[in-house]
Amino acid sequence: MSTIPSPGPATTPAPLSAEEPGAATLARAAEQAAGTLLAPAAPHRLADVVPAPQQVQPDPTADWTLPAEAVIVASSDPAALAVAEQLAGLLRPATGYPLPVTDAAAPAPVDGIALVLDETTADLGAEGYRLDVTTNGVRVTAVTAAGLFHGVQTLRQLLPATIESPTPDTERWTLPGGTITDVPRFPYRGAMLDVARHFFAVEDVLRVVDHLARYKLNHLHLHLTDDQGWRIAVDSWPKLTTVGGATAVGGGPGGFYTKADYTRIVSYAAARHITVVPEIDLPGHTNSALVAYPELAPDKIAPQPYTGTEVGFSYVDPADDQTYDFIADVLGELAAITPGPWLHIGGDEAFKVKGEVYTGFVERVQRIVAGLGKTVVGWHQLAPAAHVDGRVLQWWGTNGEDPTTVEAVRQGARLIVSPGNHAYLDMKYAPDTPIGHDWAGLIDVRKAYDWDPGTHVAEVPSTAVIGVEAPLWTESVTSLADIEFLLLPRLPAIAELGWSPRETHDWAGFRDRLAGHGPRWDAAGIAFHRAPEIPWPSGPTIPAQRDPAVPNQGDATREGVNPT
Repeated sequence: MSTIPSPGPATTPAPLSAEEPGAATLARAAEQAAGTLLAPAAPHRLADVVPAPQQVQPDPTADWTLPAEAVIVASSDPAALAVAEQLAGLLRPATGYPLPVTDAAAPAPVDGIALVLDETTADLGAEGYRLDVTTNGVRVTAVTAAGLFHGVQTLRQLLPATIESPTPDTERWTLPGGTITDVPRFPYRGAMLDVARHFFAVEDVLRVVDHLARYKLNHLHLHLTDDQGWRIAVDSWPKLTTVGGATAVGGGPGGFYTKADYTRIVSYAAARHITVVPEIDLPGHTNSALVAYPELAPDKIAPQPYTGTEVGFSYVDPADDQTYDFIADVLGELAAITPGPWLHIGGDEAFKVKGEVYTGFVERVQRIVAGLGKTVVGWHQLAPAAHVDGRVLQWWGTNGEDPTTVEAVRQGARLIVSPGNHAYLDMKYAPDTPIGHDWAGLIDVRKAYDWDPGTHVAEVPSTAVIGVEAPLWTESVTSLADIEFLLLPRLPAIAELGWSPRETHDWAGFRDRLAGHGPRWDAAGIAFHRAPEIPWPSGPTIPAQRDPAVPNQGDATREGVNPT
């Protein structure tokens, strides 16, 4: 994808000053108008958006350039005004413009940007939006604040890439004219971050939230507990964090989130219309809990802390009522600080809890979740257990033939689709990728993109699929730069599968649209893999090789190194 060079500093007039005398003000206004007339065409096409919009109607005669005195006006609703403030916060650093925010009963763009809540546009649904760029300005219309927020993400993509710069740039901020009408395909679009194998600070998680928001993903699944570490405070069982949270893969220092930390993450995500889905993995993947409270172990003996990467060896005692008291306490405290509807109870790789013992355990835990007023989510290994209303299975297989899951769907279960060989973002891109795994195969960007969540699991109707999620397990991931390297550029591919109509699916078009995001990530200081199958402006880079067993090797890889 090519871009038109931006004009130099002299072509962008300075903002008008309220203190200039009348004649000078008029002269400056004339200068600004002339500059607008001389502006080049918008450097991006209206269709150059990721995820691909449902409908695009370009109007080359309606390009609009953001003026220095532009105002953002929103509907008189606190949620709409919050989105307007977020938009202003996104645009101010690079433009250097003040972009004041105001409200009105009937917002209209008068050489500015209007964010309009309109309940009569019911065809847009709960998350859709319409974006109109005309010679008078930009108007984003939606039924809800979530729709406005998604429209804002599209608006920022239509501006030049340097809009992502944290410091002022001399770019002319021109948007391509026309109309985008857009609604998501699936209601659930998410990614998972494993903070149990390696712990990541709150600020790192918030940055991941920003990446999800940029591409209209609306759920963040946090894998909070595993053999290597327990990461969420539970007042009634304090040693879960003081003892169980003190370790990580490779012998690192571990860490955990206080309830205040977790609430901060949840609130930050909610402000970006993202729901946090917390996971307490049960009955397996529980070594860290057993180290802290050996009375939960089948033999009542504390195991050694575990810092390796094997799975399937640990489990809480399914025959002891104390286990269920523990689970009720943990899930109860977590539910109290989780406003979203979901509680994820794991359920995978409990190899030592089999048959009726396993299904009996799951059914009892499902009842605990239902009693808390939450909806059960679990890995698809939960499928043999009896159904409870609303139950969601997260399918992570690598073979689309799964009769047990099909039967669970017939009983009423719904699916989140996360195939390990397409959506697992901890898989390597290529054999020489320095971090990640390959047990499910190598996943380059095309493999992440070329599949259909609605039809992937054989004999499961698309109506039973509520969405798609891209998990990132962190056995070999030790820094924010590593997270970003594995997320990008595959996360936008998964986002497009979740948001865009199937008929827009086109690898050639997607790779060209995605290439335009490299300069945006560069401008924002985001680490990413310059996948060779994408026509980036420059060559591929990868992080420096590191030993995954050595903790805290830092973010020195943020810029990447050229491979030999």
